Parts: sequence; structure tokens; C-alpha cells
Amino acid sequence: METAIANSLNGGEFLIKESKAQDVFIPEEFTEEQRMMAQACQDFIDTEITPNIEEIDSMKNPDLVPAIFKKAGELGLLGISVPEQYGGMGMSFNTSMLIADIIGAAGSFSTTYGAHTGIGTLPILYYGSEEQKAKYLPKLATGEWAACYCLTEPDAGSDANSGKTKATLTEDGKHYLINGQKMWISNAGFADIFIVFAKIEDDKNLTAFIVEKSFGGITMNEEEKKMGIKGSSTRQVFFNDCKVPVENMLSDRQNGFKIAVNILNIGRVKLGAGVLGGVRTVTSLAIQYSTERKQFGVSINTFGAVKSKLAEMATRTFVAESLCYRAGQDIEDRIAELASQGMDENQAKLKGVEEFALECAIAKVHGSEVLDYVVDQGVQVYGGMGYSADAPMERAYRDARIARIYEGTNEINRMLMVGMLLKRAMKGEINLFEPAMAVSQELTSVPSFTSIDNSEFLAQEKDVLKNLKKVFLMVGGKAAMALQDKIEDEQEVMMNLADVMIEIYAAESAVLRTEKLASIKGEEAVAQQMAMTQVYLSEAVDKITAAAKEAIASFTTGDEQKVMLMGLKRYTKAPLVNTKVLRRQIADHMIAQGKYPY
Repeated sequence: METAIANSLNGGEFLIKESKAQDVFIPEEFTEEQRMMAQACQDFIDTEITPNIEEIDSMKNPDLVPAIFKKAGELGLLGISVPEQYGGMGMSFNTSMLIADIIGAAGSFSTTYGAHTGIGTLPILYYGSEEQKAKYLPKLATGEWAACYCLTEPDAGSDANSGKTKATLTEDGKHYLINGQKMWISNAGFADIFIVFAKIEDDKNLTAFIVEKSFGGITMNEEEKKMGIKGSSTRQVFFNDCKVPVENMLSDRQNGFKIAVNILNIGRVKLGAGVLGGVRTVTSLAIQYSTERKQFGVSINTFGAVKSKLAEMATRTFVAESLCYRAGQDIEDRIAELASQGMDENQAKLKGVEEFALECAIAKVHGSEVLDYVVDQGVQVYGGMGYSADAPMERAYRDARIARIYEGTNEINRMLMVGMLLKRAMKGEINLFEPAMAVSQELTSVPSFTSIDNSEFLAQEKDVLKNLKKVFLMVGGKAAMALQDKIEDEQEVMMNLADVMIEIYAAESAVLRTEKLASIKGEEAVAQQMAMTQVYLSEAVDKITAAAKEAIASFTTGDEQKVMLMGLKRYTKAPLVNTKVLRRQIADHMIAQGKYPY
């Protein structure tokens, strides 16, 4: 899907406008070429990762991961996003999402891969001079050189711009001497290229540099001992008068923080996709184990409690897929649109991602929390065996936990979502306040009841979504008015609002995917997808009700509070769904298939 879709919404507009199924991308639409790339990636995992997973995680052989990394380069997997002129494959944004998805089943190697192809390579691709791109990208695309990204410091994590690493210009004006300490640096142990963020003199903002290991002045601690992703290299890096040529400054002075933010936006949506391979694998393993495991003379997957878990694992996986690829293609379409208008290709890529930064954050938070849920339930399905290091769930459980922390913690991302939306509204980039005012006026008017045409596929579900968006406009609009510039100090309210946003986007993505799939295959062919969509939407209503109620209680009182609670009751009214029957249907279908089949 390389062409722009004229009817696609701008970033954040899903909250105030109706999205049309024909305007979104669904995973079932990937081309044969994209599926071949995905299969090549899967074959690489099956031959290089899976047989060596224990040795990779032990890190006893320091040459193993670098060797596997180079094989990935030989197969072209490291150059998916790098243009052909620099030795890459120059494939679309959503294709890079698909490869991140498949590589997500590679355990700790997925961190190695993501750190190199994302935050290690993209700063040069998007911000480098032509000379820098010509020098470094061919080596990074083929795996001849490995890259890492040095932003985090002991006292600068979420507040990245507070970093203390300094860059001082030499007297002859030809080099910068970099001094400082970075920590939690993925790939540091075998990296050849370091993207380093430092402040020049008393600058307010960071500047980025491309640092070659051969420049000298770089030392490291031993590998960090981590809870999970044990096979990935993670070290503290020290720069001691590291001599960097002035021409290795990346972009302009003090532009480093902007680079960091924009690259992290890409990292967030890629992480959302990057959990998918793992959740599908864990769900499939749980299905298979529950078939083989006998208790009381029957397979445990005949029990309703187990079926419920399997179905919920599948449902959340289906929704995460729908959400991530919807966002990924929206970005791809915007990139194509901007490029067709004459914008430089790399600038178009940055602007395309920036437009959907809110959706990138949603993908990261939702995906990482789906991953945590699925691995946790996977352990539970395995029972005592799930706690054994000899079973696959133990590693999956430990590896999953980092996803809620890197690329910005989920708490930071939740607050960013609300902050970004309000800033865009204040700038007039999104018409948020007018619809919010309309909902506020609607609260004090006599309710008008319109009948729903139940003959229309998913009509009830769409009506529920329309009202859930009013919940956000009601609570978010009132919060913005009541709290004004103090809203950022009310982090609990911001996280409540973010949860409402996430659930709306996730549930709507599932509805749109199911609707579009039905238009292609017919309504009868999507019975399982329909069941998962109904289950998720039912749960989303409850989550949104709880989050909104908590927010309302925290900043309203008296009659105003009563009116809002009445509004909440009105807008969260939804048909009662027999989720027990639907989950059994979902589980029975998967058990018959022997895996997650979507």
C-alpha cells in the first residue's frame, strides 16, 4: 500500500471524526512481496535464533550475537528502511513495521535488531548530511558496522534534555571533545557507531554527534545483569576526551533534543508492532500446551476458565495488530502525500511520523501492555511448568517487562498523549474544543433518541464508539477548562484521559478491521473477528467508564459533578454482550486450528 489515501484523518482526529473502514489498512492487505519479506525474516528466526536461544541468553560466547547480526545484514533485514542508493532495500514504513512484528518473536535479539535499525540508524538517515549518509548508511545497512544510541544518563532518563555530557570545541576548531557517562546503552558491547547526545558549552538543548568507536576515548563497564533480554548487550559507556571531528555533528547545534523526540516517535510505533510476533507465539504455545496437558482425564483447554484466558489473549493480540498497522499505514500515506507535494523524502518521513505522534504513543503503550498480559496468562495456562526455566514462558515473561519502560515509560507516554493533543488544539491544528463545547451543551439538553439500523453490519458497535468519543470530549474538555495550565501537574487525570483515548483508538481499530475484512470476504467469513471485536469493545466500555469516573471525581464537585456523571452514564450505555459465549467460540476456533490463526 504505497499510495496516499485522500480521506485519511490527521493525527488525533479519530477522537472527533468518524473513521471509514475503506480508509484504514488492515494486515490482511499486505502484498505478496511484503509477505515474502516476512517469511524470510521468520526463516531467519527459525534457523539462527530459535536453535541458539539458550546460548544467546547465556552470553558465554561474545561472538555469537555479532555473528547472527551480520547474517541478518546479509539477508537485507538490517536495511529495510535504508534507501537502495545507500545499500538498503528502501521499503515502505509499514513494511518495516511488519519486519519489526516478525522479529518480535526473536527474544532478546529483537532488542539488538531494533536498537540498530531504529535509534542507531535512523538519526543518520533522517538528519545526516549527504556525506554522512554516504559514509555510514551502507555499512549499517549490511551489518558491517553495528550502531547504538547514547541518550540516557544516570540522572537523565525521562527528562532526557537534562543530560550532563559535554562537548567542547578544541582550540583549532576541528574537533569536539566529548566527556560524560551514558547508561542502558543497547548494542554498546559490539557497536562501531555511537549516536551521542551532548551539550556544547552552556547550551540549553542537546546536540547530536556520530561517534566512531575508533575515535578513542570510549570505555565501558561490564555487561549489565538484567531481568530479561539477557542476550542483548547493555552497558554503561564513558566518554573521556573522545575526539570527534566537527563534521560529525548530526544536523544543527542544539537540534539533538528534537532528533531524540522524533526518533523516539518512530521507536514507539515500531515497538507497538514489535510485540506482535511475541504475543502471537506465546498465544500459540499456550493453545498447544493446553491441548497436550491433561487433568481429570481431559485436556485443560476443555475447561471454561482456560478457554477464557486463551480467547482474551487472542482478542488483545487481534486488537493490537489492528491498531498498529492502522497507525503505520496512516504514517506511510502521509509520507507519500507530503513527498508528492515536493517535500524532501526524509523530511516527509519525519513530518509523517510527527503528524501521528499521538497514535505512535498509543501503539507503544497498548502493545507493551498487551504483551505483559499475554505472557502473564501464558505462564498461568502452563501452571507450574510455566514457572520452570525449561519451559518457554519463563523467558517470555522476563523479556516482556522491559517494553513498558523503554522508548519512554508508559506513564510518560500517557501524559505525552494528552499534552500533545491539547497543544495541537491550542495551536488550531485540531478542532477539539468546538466538539467538546457541543458535548457540554448536549449534557444540559433533553436527550434525543435516534434508532439504529441494526441491519447494518456493526451498526451498534459504531454507535457505542461514537458515544465513547463524547466521553473523552466531555471529560477532557471540562478538565482542560477547569485545570487550564495546571493540568500537567494533575498527572493522574492525564493518565485517566490517556486511558480513555487508548481504548477508543484500540476498539475502533478492531471495528474498522472487521468491517473492512467483511467487505472483502463477506460477513459470514469474519465470525471470529466479529466475536473478538465485540468482546474487546465490551471491555473498553468498562475501562473507559472507570477511568472517566475517576477523573470526574478528582476535579468536579456538586451539581457539576452530578451532571457529568449523568452524561457518563448516558454515553457509556451499551448492549449487554455475552462475553462468556463469545470467548468460548473464539477459543474453540483457535484450539481447532492449533495456533493463533489471524
